[in-house]
Amino acid sequence: MSALPQPAPQLMPLEPSWLDRVVAVEAAAYPHPWTPGNFRDALASGYQAQMLVAGEQLLGYFVAMQVLDEVHLLNIAVAPKAQGQGCARLLLETLDHWSRLQGAKWLWLEVRESNARARAIYERHGYRQVGERKRYYPVDHGERETAIIMSMPLYGPES
Repeated sequence: MSALPQPAPQLMPLEPSWLDRVVAVEAAAYPHPWTPGNFRDALASGYQAQMLVAGEQLLGYFVAMQVLDEVHLLNIAVAPKAQGQGCARLLLETLDHWSRLQGAKWLWLEVRESNARARAIYERHGYRQVGERKRYYPVDHGERETAIIMSMPLYGPES
C-alpha cells in the first residue's frame, strides 16, 4: 500500500468547477456511472456533496441526501489510484459526522450485490445488511442486478 499523495488530503465541498474530474473518477470507478447531469442535479438540489482532494488531484467524493432523521448515501467513489489508502474510510467518517450534526439517527445506502469490496468496507464501518432490491442496478445487455440495502444507526453527537 502506497502513502497518500502530497500535499495532504483535505475535504471540501464538491464544486461545479471540479465536475469534469468527478465524472472522470466516476467513469473509472463504475460500470454504469452517474452522468454530469446527475451530479449537477444533486448539487442544485442542495444535497451534501464533499470531495477529498490532494492539491489538484481528486481522490474521492460522496453525495448524500437527508430526509427527516435519515441520511441516504447516494454515491461514493474513490479514484482507482487512491484506493486502499483509507480514502473511503475518511469519506464515510465525514458523512457520519455531518449526519450527526444534522440530527440524523440512521444512515442508509444501496450497493451492488456483486461489489464485495465495497460491502466489506461498509461492514467494517458499521453498516449491516437490512434488505435487498431485486433487479435494481443496470447490468449489460438489459440485465439487472440486486442491490443490497445497508443501514447504520447513529448514536447521538460525537464526543
